[in-house]
Amino acid sequence: MDNTMDIRLNLDLSRMKRLTVPMGTGWLLAECMEARGKQDLWTNRKPEVLAALREQAIVQSVESSNRIEGVTVEAERLRPVVLHGTRPRTRPEEELAGYRRALEWIFTRRAPIEPSPRLVLHLHATAQGGQTGDAGKWKSRDNEIIEFDKAGQRRTMFVPVKAKHAPGAVDALCRAYPGIRSDDGIPGLLAVASFVLDFLCIHPFRDGNGRISRLLITALLQAEGFEVGRYVSLERIVEGSKEEYYGALESCSRGWHEGRNEIVPWWNYFLGMLRKAYVEFGDTVEKAPQRGGKAGMVRSAVLSRAASFTLAELVHRLPSVSPPMIKNVLGKMKQEGTLKTRGHGRSAVWEFARKRQ
Repeated sequence: MDNTMDIRLNLDLSRMKRLTVPMGTGWLLAECMEARGKQDLWTNRKPEVLAALREQAIVQSVESSNRIEGVTVEAERLRPVVLHGTRPRTRPEEELAGYRRALEWIFTRRAPIEPSPRLVLHLHATAQGGQTGDAGKWKSRDNEIIEFDKAGQRRTMFVPVKAKHAPGAVDALCRAYPGIRSDDGIPGLLAVASFVLDFLCIHPFRDGNGRISRLLITALLQAEGFEVGRYVSLERIVEGSKEEYYGALESCSRGWHEGRNEIVPWWNYFLGMLRKAYVEFGDTVEKAPQRGGKAGMVRSAVLSRAASFTLAELVHRLPSVSPPMIKNVLGKMKQEGTLKTRGHGRSAVWEFARKRQ
């Protein structure tokens, strides 16, 4: 029996060539390509800032990607487990440590990563922490993507590929990718976005499909020369736009099995997410002092605020920077006359001392 008989991939050459790229999507594509053109300029400046950004992006990516799946750890354990290799104590900590290892594996590849079933299984085995019985193994039972409304009512959002067809579907997807990429008429970013949508619709694992899709985004973007994921957490941006993410995914998975699904809303979400990451990257590098390091990151984060904030909010945004260092920078900015506070202690609210132009 043909293991791929029940799927109609978006990543099909004839189908991709028939699609018209709308003007709005074309604009987002152009913005992302322009940002990639500026990438070398940003990465060749302020090495101390870049080193701090890499560390921060790792922490935020690990935390956000797992939190999207409902996996959380205590705040005081996040930095030790992710940054310092502290031995995990719990299953959630194992998953955080595993995701960090998977990201490091991607970032240390010298040659562009090419999608294959072996790669997908390797990422799953690594990201799952290697501690569950099915880590690095295809699902053995059929599954559904469900949600519960506020009243607790269960709703089936999507029925993925059957378990017996999943390995063949992933193989077909990976084999289709090089052919799409070799066609100069199909933008590489749309190929990456389409690959990820197909992967999520196949849903080849019992658990961890979302995590692996986000790792694949990072790996395939890196292969295309888009390295912003090293410096800005794409996972954090996805987490911050979960409603749009799930809305685009649900809309564009409807009719997928029959090849009748939309794909442009997913393209637009994907490109918008990437564009937002590059805007943040460029702003951070441009605003950071020449020898700022982590202190410069704190200043940049403060100067990018449009309104008042608390210390807790800044600590959450900068997980790779210790709270004492953040307090120190805030104190210096207060002495300089840039900031002022309302209140005292942990409940103090920080705001700009003068109205900003």
